[in-house]
Amino acid sequence: MRLSLPAPAKLNLFLHITGRREDGYHNLQTLFQLLDYSDLLDFERTDTGKICLTDEQTGVPVTENLIFRAARCLQEDTGCGLGANIRLHKRLPMGGGLGGGSSNAATTLVGLNALWETALSKQQLMAIGEKLGADIPLFIFGQSAWAEGIGEQLTAIELPPVWYLIVVPDAHVSTGKIFAHQGLTRNTHPIKIRAFLERGGSNDCQAVVESLYPQVKEARLWLAQFTEARLTGTGACLFGCFDSDIAARSVLEQLPHQWQGFVAKGVNQSPLYQQLPSKY
Repeated sequence: MRLSLPAPAKLNLFLHITGRREDGYHNLQTLFQLLDYSDLLDFERTDTGKICLTDEQTGVPVTENLIFRAARCLQEDTGCGLGANIRLHKRLPMGGGLGGGSSNAATTLVGLNALWETALSKQQLMAIGEKLGADIPLFIFGQSAWAEGIGEQLTAIELPPVWYLIVVPDAHVSTGKIFAHQGLTRNTHPIKIRAFLERGGSNDCQAVVESLYPQVKEARLWLAQFTEARLTGTGACLFGCFDSDIAARSVLEQLPHQWQGFVAKGVNQSPLYQQLPSKY
């Protein structure tokens, strides 16, 4: 049995850090916007019990790869004796704040839960995902969402259709390095969803990221010529929103050659579940 599924990107439309927890994690508030732009994962069910991952692009050792770790966790939590051959087709930039690794893990849990017929609920899969990474539950949840806690407390939210230009500077930002930085703001006052929708929000990581990675600031200032430019997650990617695909692509055509970029539409429902066959 085979299955091919997308692992979509996300944007943080804002990111407020409201406190630091005893376990080292940070409490936050954010609004996750899912995109129609994805990595792709191919799955083949086997009877060997082995997880074989083909990943020719990221350079991450197999046993450290979140795809492999997610598959093993699903095996261990369900006692499943089946295996899988998995191939990653990578499009999302690494270290860009688009959630690529977390989305890959989420798609792995959802896809193998279907292929192995382990019959876990979405909530059970989210609990497994939370052990692996704070953003993984979002992608299993499968909807654009307001998030609190460490990002696992999710409330679905309907956002209007918007096209985003995502600019990818030549930088690979370490999330751990940003959250450990002494200059990071960690005491932003919590807000309500309505307050964000009325007045917007900011990204508390932006000043630290730009101080450590000046090429991110350079890219933001370039994009700010055309629209409000914001950092997603802990970076390095910047994004701006447009009313149409044509408007976003007209700016993309002017992108300086030293950076990469792409246009994506914001979606409320994850492409993962839209492409998961109905029999699953």
